[in-house]
Amino acid sequence: MQRVSEASVRVGGDTVGVIGPGLVVLAGFRNGDDGGTVAWMAEKIANLRVFGDDEGRMNRSLLDTGGEALVVSQFTLYGDARKGRRPSFVKAARPEVAVPLYEAFVEALGRILPDPVRTGRFGAMMDVALVNDGPVTLLIER
Repeated sequence: MQRVSEASVRVGGDTVGVIGPGLVVLAGFRNGDDGGTVAWMAEKIANLRVFGDDEGRMNRSLLDTGGEALVVSQFTLYGDARKGRRPSFVKAARPEVAVPLYEAFVEALGRILPDPVRTGRFGAMMDVALVNDGPVTLLIER
């Protein structure tokens, strides 16, 4: 996930998601992830204190700041490039598993946050534009 001052995602020339200050969540699912993973991740991301307080310390969450969320599916997070010259994606969940998990994650995060969660389009070729604020980028795994 990345803390941003703004972000957008385009699919085929159409803008499908835009946010102001908040978080871009590059969501990838791996073999073994389940509903418990989804619920944990939604709670973690909504409540993680990565925004500055009045003293500039990371002490405020997405909920505290009223920030927005843009969730983009990203199976390549589980690419393994240690061997050879082409990444292996054997750890990434197959689409028949990943799509329901992605949709459940967006729904779970949407139940927690006051503003609608914006998204990309699962499996599509997307152009993601963002202004990383900080920069603050964190890998979150259960």
